[in-house]
Amino acid sequence: MIPQTPHRFRRAARVGAGLALATVALAGCTAEQRRGFLPGDSDQEATNHTGMIMHMWTGSWIALVLVGLLVWGLAIWCAVAYRRRRGDTGFPVQLRYHVPLELIFTLVPVVMIMSLFYFTQRDVAETESISANPDVTVNVVGKQWSWDFNYVDADVHEDAGVQSFETGVPGAAESLPVLYLPVDQNVRITLDSRDVIHSFWVPDFLYKKDMIPGQTLTFEVTPTREGTYAGKCAELCGEYHSDMLFNVEVVSQEEFDAHMQELRDRGNTGQLSNDLNRNPEDWQMRDKVDDATQKREQDARNN
Repeated sequence: MIPQTPHRFRRAARVGAGLALATVALAGCTAEQRRGFLPGDSDQEATNHTGMIMHMWTGSWIALVLVGLLVWGLAIWCAVAYRRRRGDTGFPVQLRYHVPLELIFTLVPVVMIMSLFYFTQRDVAETESISANPDVTVNVVGKQWSWDFNYVDADVHEDAGVQSFETGVPGAAESLPVLYLPVDQNVRITLDSRDVIHSFWVPDFLYKKDMIPGQTLTFEVTPTREGTYAGKCAELCGEYHSDMLFNVEVVSQEEFDAHMQELRDRGNTGQLSNDLNRNPEDWQMRDKVDDATQKREQDARNN
């Protein structure tokens, strides 16, 4: 008689084979897979926050995949191991109030959720922290459908005007608004909107923040790698939302200072007021409206 392999041994062998295959598959992950398919380069992160955000993202997915494999594995195992076999009659044994099992499937999810909450809150607090004295302060203003940049410390500005809505044609990317940031400097960026809700998003920075009319929102970032990074509005803001693009140039301190001087030479001194909307005609009318208001107030005082 040929001895039969016990059922439990066969099940254990199948589980072991599955784990071995999973290990081989994970060991063969590409650099993009290990990064969770996030933009950027792990060899040199774009900012001081991207590495932390990437680890949080990939760590969360690994935990979720493991939990999913465990749950699906147990479900499939129960369906196979306790299936109704030929010759079985009647109902299976009914069990109630299995306290240890109920404690496990109650406490384990609570621990998992609290752990995820802790690490998320820790990284959010670090990403959103504001220092007392940033190296550079820049005010970014969104408008339908372009961007203005106020370099607060240098007291100069860059007015992108009104977008031409031709970003899809060859060469149009060269006319996009450009935000200059110095490398390895802590930059405070304040966000304002002239009209509707926009969102400041630089994918390579792994960060975006909404821009809400009437509110000034702030975050800080330290660019750590020179280069050109694409930015866009990430909040549906009207007909030409998809054309609301810009570039971020992370340059050396010398190049940054040279660009500030270039803006002064152009006459772009001072700061653009945040009460201006996207229409150049309204910018021209602003002073006339202010003069008329002052005249009415003066007449009221005289009377």
